[in-house]
Order: sequence, then C-alpha cells, then structure tokens
Amino acid sequence: MKHRHFKLFKPYGYLSQFQSNAKHERNKKFLGELYDFPEGTMAIGRLDKDSEGLLLLTTDGKVSYEITSSKTDKEYYVQVDGEINDAAILALEKGVEISHQSETYTTKPCKVFLLENAPEFPERAKKIRDERHGKTSWITITINEGKFRQLRKMTAKVGFPTLRLVRVRVGAITLEGLQMGDVQELDMIP
Repeated sequence: MKHRHFKLFKPYGYLSQFQSNAKHERNKKFLGELYDFPEGTMAIGRLDKDSEGLLLLTTDGKVSYEITSSKTDKEYYVQVDGEINDAAILALEKGVEISHQSETYTTKPCKVFLLENAPEFPERAKKIRDERHGKTSWITITINEGKFRQLRKMTAKVGFPTLRLVRVRVGAITLEGLQMGDVQELDMIP
C-alpha cells in the first residue's frame, strides 16, 4: 500500500482528530469535515481546539512516530495580551516551569522573537478582543517538544496570556500556499 501524506491549515474550533462516537463530542468539529482523507489517516501531533495552523497528516504510522518522537522544530506565531518585554522573552527562551500531568515541568530552551508587524492571517471564526481592551504583541516561538497546551502555559507564566496561536512550520514544511481549511497532498514528509 502506498502511504499518503497531507498538510492542512487547521481552522480555529476543530479537533485534531477524526470523528468520535463519544456523546460529549457530538457537537464538535473534526478533520474529516474538511477533506475526504483516506482510511487510516492520522494527525501527526496535535493542535488543540483553540489553536490554528499547520497540521501534518499521514497514513504511515512510522512517519508519525518519527516526527512526534524526534526533535523536529515546530514554529508558532503567538498573539499575547499586552506589550511583551525583553525579560519575558528571555524567560521563555531559557525555559519556564509549567504544570504537566499534575507535575511541575521546566520547558526546554527555545527560540523566541518579537514580530515587529502582525502576521497576515485570515480573520478567525471567533473574534479576538479588540484594541479597546489594551495592546497585544505577536511573537514567534520555536520549540521541539510539545506538552499539552504548553505554549499557552508558557506565555501565561511570564505574564502575557495567549490570545491566538498559529503553527506556521513543522521541520521544513510550512503553511505556505494554504488558506484556512485548505488541504494539500504531499509526495512525502521529510
């Protein structure tokens, strides 16, 4: 069987999984609503319901394992509440303590930069608060780990809660060429 691979611009509000029969998930949106994926397709890693951006999918469990278990860089554009300062950026880069599975976890060092201009993403389905509620900042964070809601916990820990989170890159694969909800088939995932 020839395996198939895809990249997707996951919209806000979708779960990074396919249909579930669980009663508590009846009104949720799933990836299968966006494209007719072949049977056996799985998401490589996850983006939570409130996050957007690049999601890789494959029918090859080995590829999925290699990317999620390796030190593959994942880059995110993060809109935070307030005008982030150098001290907060430095703390994020060095690693901060967050809770993970009822334990305290120190995040690994990562790359963090302030974006001078807001990135041009499509409007989100659920509106983010406007400027009347105070200023916001956009930063880019590149990590090679991925604990549950890690980036949201990290920015909150340094005093700048996440308002919008968009993954723009996994390894060498980027969002380039995709609009919100678009799916593109790839020859392979490097």
